Amino acid sequence: MPKPLSRFSLTNRLYVGKSTFYNGFLLVGVVAISLVFIWYTLNVIDRLKEGTRSQVEKYVKMWQLAANSNTSGEELQFIFDEIIVKADFPIIVLDQNREPIHWRNIKGIGPTENSPKALATLRRLAESMAARNQEFPLHFGEGHVNYFLYGDTDAITRLRYMPFVEISIVLAFLAVALVGYHNIRRSEERHIWVGMAKETAHQLGTPISSLMGWIEVMRAECDPAADRAQLQAQFADGLENMRIDIDRLQKVANRFGQIGSIPELHPADVNRAVADAVEYFRRRLPFEGQGITLDVRRGELPPVDLNPELFGWAIENLIKNSLQAVDPKAGRVLFTTSYLPHRQCVVIDVEDNGAGIPAAAQRRIFRPGFTTKKRGWGLGLTLVRRIVEEYHRGRVTLKRSKPGETVFEITLPASTQR
Repeated sequence: MPKPLSRFSLTNRLYVGKSTFYNGFLLVGVVAISLVFIWYTLNVIDRLKEGTRSQVEKYVKMWQLAANSNTSGEELQFIFDEIIVKADFPIIVLDQNREPIHWRNIKGIGPTENSPKALATLRRLAESMAARNQEFPLHFGEGHVNYFLYGDTDAITRLRYMPFVEISIVLAFLAVALVGYHNIRRSEERHIWVGMAKETAHQLGTPISSLMGWIEVMRAECDPAADRAQLQAQFADGLENMRIDIDRLQKVANRFGQIGSIPELHPADVNRAVADAVEYFRRRLPFEGQGITLDVRRGELPPVDLNPELFGWAIENLIKNSLQAVDPKAGRVLFTTSYLPHRQCVVIDVEDNGAGIPAAAQRRIFRPGFTTKKRGWGLGLTLVRRIVEEYHRGRVTLKRSKPGETVFEITLPASTQR
């Protein structure tokens, strides 16, 4: 038998899974962007090199024609000095013994410098140029050959480093994004844990306070002078109410025990689950506001795969939000259930006549920690969404909200087990 998931293990797996997916997505994005950068840069370099080579071929042809015509040496030098040197790339011309005789655009070496060190450097550069861009022979008469060599322009040289610069920038942004993401996640987790502690205290506080109250009532009503039948009636009433509160405590414990694990779903009546939650708050209406009405319009519904305890928690959170939003003297909260046969789903609308949710906040109300209340932790609707969407494969949305009308809609798939 497989080992059951421990408490919060599913939560951890979901978090790790989402985090892994996010990190993997960023990694794939960086790799894709890097490949695009490299491909684009190499493509630009190839085009620039083709343009340079085409220009070199023209220079070589021009020099070859001038050298094999009746052109004087001065005219040949003019071609080199006034035409070829206009190029923006390094040029070296070697004689038939492969010794440098002309050069231009060589960093650190002037066109007239001919020191042994400079010539040695030119020979090394010529070998590198020949290996990278080949060499062009220049034929002068019979058997006399010079060699024309050229290097890459500054633009091409700089472009070779561009992918590394771009990738470094992307990696820097990636590092900042990852650090920011994990900091946000840690802050969110801390906020959720504090909020969960607050929610736990709130959930447990009501039945515990009620139990303590009933104990005091039973002590006060325990009149030795009363007859046995009256005492039995008093104790029976007190014990029944205490049993209700103990059941509530057990339900709260079961709810928190199921968070983080895969809940068991069974075909159930949504109307019954909604009615139970509404009835619980109806008993508390005198404390919430004397003028508030809490009603249910039940439609004919097929069974839905539910975990009643968790789903009831979601409904209670929606009721609680509505009760806090409406006027205690004229508030109205209405649940409407219906079935959509063409979509095979059950719909629950929760409507109240409160002040409404500001338009700027409507997109953020389901985010953990977001609240428009002065005393709130922003977990109520987050729990609702998680229970409905992650545990029951449904959907919860804010259908509309304006002053006097706010409607939340829950959609659940009908059970396949009829």
